[in-house]
Amino acid sequence: MNIYVGNLSYGTTDELLRQAFSEYGEVSSATVVMDRFSGESRGFGFVEMPTESEAMAALSGLNGQELDGRALRVNKANPRSDRGDRGGGGGGGRY
Repeated sequence: MNIYVGNLSYGTTDELLRQAFSEYGEVSSATVVMDRFSGESRGFGFVEMPTESEAMAALSGLNGQELDGRALRVNKANPRSDRGDRGGGGGGGRY
């Protein structure tokens, strides 16, 4: 199960995120999302846990709990939508 983790401290690392979730079971991956331009944390991340029961325990156990000085927002991640062709368009007939 893919889990969204919001309200992360800008100093939270992938490893700290992994440690917090590993108390509830096996963690396949833990990633803090970084800004591609500044290289700084964007304040959220994702954790992948292969066992749904362990993931649900982590959701209920960590949501609202403090990590690195911030109260976490933890919930099931929405599947990433296919961005597909994002071609522009429109124009609106301004001729």
